[in-house]
Amino acid sequence: MNSNLATAALLLLCAAPVCQSADIEAGKAKAATVCAACHGATGVSVSETIPNLAGQRAGYLEAQLTALKQGTRKNPIMNAIATQLGAEDIANAAAYFAAQPGAPSGARSDLLPGVAKSNVTFPEGYKDTFTKYKTINFPATGLVRHFFANKAAVLAAKEGKPLPDGAVFLVEAYAAKLDTDKKPMMGDDGFFVADKVLFYSVSARGEGWGNTIPEMLRNGDWNYGQFTPDKQRRPGVNQAECLACHKPRESVSFTFTLKDLADAK
Repeated sequence: MNSNLATAALLLLCAAPVCQSADIEAGKAKAATVCAACHGATGVSVSETIPNLAGQRAGYLEAQLTALKQGTRKNPIMNAIATQLGAEDIANAAAYFAAQPGAPSGARSDLLPGVAKSNVTFPEGYKDTFTKYKTINFPATGLVRHFFANKAAVLAAKEGKPLPDGAVFLVEAYAAKLDTDKKPMMGDDGFFVADKVLFYSVSARGEGWGNTIPEMLRNGDWNYGQFTPDKQRRPGVNQAECLACHKPRESVSFTFTLKDLADAK
């Protein structure tokens, strides 16, 4: 059976509000350990950009989780999470969220204040003191990103130590310069030629910074922030997505580029 037929079959089998074979209490326990960090313990999310799951049809949720697990629906964070769920876990979690009262318009989880506040500030003068250690092209979006880290992060990475309090990373996100065919221009170094900076992403670690963040989402004492081209905090952005994305990276100080940093010249 192909993925489309499988999804359709799931929808037909679970057309009722709650799948008959599902265990709602088991779903509640699974939601508390896997889903609540972003979608809230009762399906009311912690972010404007993360959907509420409360009151959704069980069949719909089960089909979407199955598609995410199989990779036929693409979402880097959810693909990684759904892969760890068995069919029974998916059915139980779907039934639990379907049994919750629908979230009122604009409702957000009680977890939101703990992830909305960030201690990260913009590191002025970073180009004079940070090490630029990596560049990545993003062809699908026509972006190029430049990665920087401060001395504390570089030294710890080169010594093979966990990144300490005081470590700071900054990423410049640029729109690539386009050629006459509206395609990104490639530089001699193999990377897109940077045009306009669109935003900055900053991550930093400070003593006690993780204390207000729920354990299921906490990245040690790391906090995250995004800033506009004029270095002001971007409105409407909180740390939930960053925390969820970096959470599985605990063994490498919650980073994705630690090896690149250790190898930096």
